[in-house]
Amino acid sequence: MSGATEQIAAHCAEIGRCNQRGGRMLSVVDLLEAGTLAPRLAAYLLAAVGKGASFLVGAVPGGAGKTTVMGALLNFVPASVALRPADGPEAIRQGLRTPAPPACYICHEIGDGPYYAYLWGDDLRRYFMLPGAGHMLATNLHADTFSQARHQICGQNGVPAAALRKMNLMLFLEVRGAFGRAARRIVSAWESDGAAEHVCLFQAGRPGPGNGCSRLVSEAEIATARGQLDAILDSGARTIEDVRTRLLQQRKD
Repeated sequence: MSGATEQIAAHCAEIGRCNQRGGRMLSVVDLLEAGTLAPRLAAYLLAAVGKGASFLVGAVPGGAGKTTVMGALLNFVPASVALRPADGPEAIRQGLRTPAPPACYICHEIGDGPYYAYLWGDDLRRYFMLPGAGHMLATNLHADTFSQARHQICGQNGVPAAALRKMNLMLFLEVRGAFGRAARRIVSAWESDGAAEHVCLFQAGRPGPGNGCSRLVSEAEIATARGQLDAILDSGARTIEDVRTRLLQQRKD
């Protein structure tokens, strides 16, 4: 097995550890086909996460697809960024002690419970310090709106507002329909460049993200990402392993 193949296998195995419901983890191809992601939003997210943007996915109901979306977006991280679980205080301390090479620390959920890689309280406050050491963050939580997420993170857990701004992307899902036939889609996307307050760049039913609105990525970068997604769709790739392979090949070219 080549080094590149081993790297992709390790990357996808870490995404697979987020899976709590069985079956394969869905890819961006699946989410585009299901209508969970609009094409322009998917291209924007590919461009932003591909440059190292931290991200959070929110929805109140269990089974809304938070972990599914998080896993698909984890496939977008730069090739040089390893995925690591934020599975307790020691893992976070290690990340704060060793700022290089950069990693993406995955909190499986912001929540108070004895579950793997769930963070709350002191551990969550330290987790939000990791971007200061050069690392990315990826997580999800039970919140339908930006204000709910901010209250949970800053109000209930005492994370400073300045640290919350390092969570560059905050996405919120909506679920409609009966269980088993439910339609899931991202209904809003909020962005911060890490310094300014978050702004809503995308809302369902409206065009977006609007041209030139993003502080994280340019229109040219979004257009390049859209071309990469189109090529992945045309290739027939579907699994996270195949999508990751195609994406890394395109970035290398």
